[in-house]
Amino acid sequence: MARSPSLKTEFLALILRFARLRPVRPLVPVFIQHLHRFLPVHRLGENAHWIALYHPSPDYPLHILILPKQALLSLACAPDDQPVLFTDLFSLLQALIRDLQLEERGYRLITNGGPNQSSLCGIGTWSVKHLARRATYPEKTMTETIVILDFGSQYSQLIVRRVREAQVYAELLPWDAPEESVMGLAPKGFILSGGPRSVYEPGAPFLPAYVLASGVPILGICYGMQALVDALGGKVAPADDREYGFAELDITQNAPLLREDDHAQVWMSHGDRIEVMPPGFTILAKTDNSPLAALGDHARGYYGLQFHPEVGHTPAGGQILARFVREVCGCRGDWTPESIIDQAVRRIQAQVGAARVLSAVSGGVDSSVATALVQRAVGDQLAAVFVDTGLMRQDESAWVEAAFRDNQGGNLVMVNAADIFFSALAGVTAPEEKRRIIGETFIRVFESAAHDLGAPPFLVQGTIYPDVIESRAPERGHAQRIKTHHNVGGLPERMEFALVEPLRYLFKDEVRIVGESLGLPDALVWRQPFPGPGLAVRCLGEVTPERVEKLRQADAIFTAELASAGLLVYRQGQAGGEAGTAQAFAVLLPVKAVGVMGDQRTYEEVIALRAVTTADFMTADWARLPDSLLARVANRIVNEVQGVNRVVYDITSKPPGTIEWE
Repeated sequence: MARSPSLKTEFLALILRFARLRPVRPLVPVFIQHLHRFLPVHRLGENAHWIALYHPSPDYPLHILILPKQALLSLACAPDDQPVLFTDLFSLLQALIRDLQLEERGYRLITNGGPNQSSLCGIGTWSVKHLARRATYPEKTMTETIVILDFGSQYSQLIVRRVREAQVYAELLPWDAPEESVMGLAPKGFILSGGPRSVYEPGAPFLPAYVLASGVPILGICYGMQALVDALGGKVAPADDREYGFAELDITQNAPLLREDDHAQVWMSHGDRIEVMPPGFTILAKTDNSPLAALGDHARGYYGLQFHPEVGHTPAGGQILARFVREVCGCRGDWTPESIIDQAVRRIQAQVGAARVLSAVSGGVDSSVATALVQRAVGDQLAAVFVDTGLMRQDESAWVEAAFRDNQGGNLVMVNAADIFFSALAGVTAPEEKRRIIGETFIRVFESAAHDLGAPPFLVQGTIYPDVIESRAPERGHAQRIKTHHNVGGLPERMEFALVEPLRYLFKDEVRIVGESLGLPDALVWRQPFPGPGLAVRCLGEVTPERVEKLRQADAIFTAELASAGLLVYRQGQAGGEAGTAQAFAVLLPVKAVGVMGDQRTYEEVIALRAVTTADFMTADWARLPDSLLARVANRIVNEVQGVNRVVYDITSKPPGTIEWE
């Protein structure tokens, strides 16, 4: 007779099914990481049992299992098919905690329905609602946070950037995010973004009541100001004259946000106006078309701006936002490279414990900084793998190997999987399908390499904040997905790894600053970004070895000429920085053009050149490269790359375009 699986194994498998995960190997670390995701805690009532894996430090996540009080769990493979009571589950988890030696690291198992609850750290009477508030965002450890509620503005991410430039952590959430998600961040203040609607329209977004009840300062921008005014009893109506573009601000009253010597130019974009202010508010500034361009209630710390301080067209905007978060909200400003590194290290250590970790290095700044952070956190527990997909830039494999060993040391495993990727991509032309296939294939190849290294349970990913936003990650609510990023939405549902993403809430420029603080060389930190799917998303149409080689040669010519001209590096604010490029590459188009070469007619493919300037990669402008450089690049490509007879230059900004073509 076959031996039945152990009760513990079956319990873990059951939990994984609750978490909508397929059983993976090994079970224990994945179980521990995902324990807090079993059920939507904030939707449960008080009539439930709970078990929590608890650590007294506020920097450690709180993992919760919630069960209805009346429920019994039956395990199909339990001895004699007997039901397992709540107390049995608690005992099983206690044994698991001992097996993992988590008690030695300060963890305790607590419950409101199991045995010995009177001795469980003195918090055995916590309610489900209380636990939910702490469990909603377990990975956040900043003590000072500004929450930006997004009402649909195209500039919302810029608000986050400007606040962080003031060394204060900011988080962007949808205006209708659950109260527990927002207040779980313990915000020191709120900023309400602009939006395309009018507050008096039926079904228009509104200011949630808990924001006013929180008692913290509030700054409304454009639509956000109108939503604040509407919620407080004021009146908003259509303006006689809409106001779009530049305006001159006349400051009528000095306030914590505004100074008379501020630059007067501001950027307006609105069709409504405030007709009646709520009680307690005074006018702070006006323009020719807006008699209420700024208003405030100093006693409550409520302020409204009709203009957009977050955009570059408002020169004093950064100072205005900094005054709000530092002076009005009272934030000290602890969002520094040192604090980011310190907190990332603590989160990584809490997540992985003594388990081994794998890093997928690519030579790009994101994967390099993520790997360096994890290495600082866990040291020799980290191993690295480089998968050559055949879709890399010219000489990329050799560059990555040298860069990793020179700067980070440790064991780097090189895997040549080009044939596997080209076979999987044969006949595929749709961009999203390319990304899905590459993500799936990458993980399978990576898993195979991981097994040879002892199957570490954790995988390091260089996911950054723009990836999360553009891929419409679950915590970003109603944002429209622009494209699937290899580091976010392009990965398969079934993986043998739990992800470690230390850069998930950082912008690109913040990643670079952290990299410098970690001691990584400039050649690595300031290297231009390269997409996870590689040249496949720059090779429009079918991806074949021959077409990718054309693209690789053209790309190498373009970047070599930029480097020779000193234009391959872009640092905002430095002398000559505006003349550089933040990202530059070639794109092979799925069209052919007629040409004449050597007195003969040709019908060959077209290369597009793309170069942009940007500080944060959320917005970008096309680089104004010298005509002579573009002419030289085009001449070299047409003469040196077989199968190409035409070169064009992309002059589209972001928005409306994206930086990559696919």
